[in-house]
Amino acid sequence: MAQTLTISRPDDWHLHLRDGDMLRAVLPETYRDFARALIMPNLVPPITTAQEARDYKDRINALLPEGSSFEPRMTLYLTENTVPSDVRHAHENDVIQAVKLYPAGATTNSASGVTNFERITETLETMADIGCPLCVHGEVTDPDIDIFDREAVFIERVLQPIKSQHPKLNIVMEHITTQDAVDFVAQCDDSVGATITMHHLFINRNHILAGGIRPHYYCLPVAKREEHRQALRKAATSGNRKFFLGTDSAPHLDSLKEQACGCAGCFTATNTMPLVAQVFDEEGALDRLEAFTSLNGAAFYKVPKNRETLTLERSEHPVAFPKSIESATGPVTVFDPGQDIYWRVAREKQQ
Repeated sequence: MAQTLTISRPDDWHLHLRDGDMLRAVLPETYRDFARALIMPNLVPPITTAQEARDYKDRINALLPEGSSFEPRMTLYLTENTVPSDVRHAHENDVIQAVKLYPAGATTNSASGVTNFERITETLETMADIGCPLCVHGEVTDPDIDIFDREAVFIERVLQPIKSQHPKLNIVMEHITTQDAVDFVAQCDDSVGATITMHHLFINRNHILAGGIRPHYYCLPVAKREEHRQALRKAATSGNRKFFLGTDSAPHLDSLKEQACGCAGCFTATNTMPLVAQVFDEEGALDRLEAFTSLNGAAFYKVPKNRETLTLERSEHPVAFPKSIESATGPVTVFDPGQDIYWRVAREKQQ
């Protein structure tokens, strides 16, 4: 008999859905398995006001099938011109779950991000006062800092000063990739948490570069050395409530990934849960899978755990997943873990 594991329906606390044709193509890949997702605001133009967040949420909800219980949780894109009173209004009226900080130029569509961190002090003070979490893309963008060191330098130069200046501010360090980030989050109080992606549990920088450039493994923050991947696996499977799943699933057309200056991002929504189950199985931690995927993030964001469940099933033979999905403007490659996977979602057993 196949091994099964039933958990509270998971949440994705870091998701890119894009808009228009891409939104239509990728949204089903998330609502199939996840109950809630924190939707990133780095559209073009970015989602910077409460009204823009409402409108974006309406566009997402309009594409959900009748009877769907999936809930998009919205964020605002923090700029140096963000109005603190708008953040207060948006959070207190449940328009947004959090505010997202992108250092200018750090990743896809981040040109409107923050350059002078002193200019966001009033907004951060307001967020600390109302309990609105700050989600941070944790990399400096200085051209003189090596790309593999940018997360560690961000912690030292930006994150530690912000936390010292605003000790009551709730902070999520997004998609962490280093032992440095694991250590920083672990030593902080409960006002600091971190998301870990599925793909950073599988790949190190060799997967991107050794034997030829593989653009579908290129993401930001970029995957680091093997020792850092192992640190992430240890943190994710530890049961520590500070660490929880945020896929950072980031769809791009293949035509934009496979070119001389390709886009950063791995599209992982399609197969995240089976692959995460594989990791926890390999680490002997299946009893802690639910905490990472379904409980820790909900507790951090102060929302109830999901009543619905998801059942995962271990197969005797490797499971095949789609290599890509189609959008109206072209294919989007699904993340390939580069190894056999023996877990799948038992669709007929979902409640």
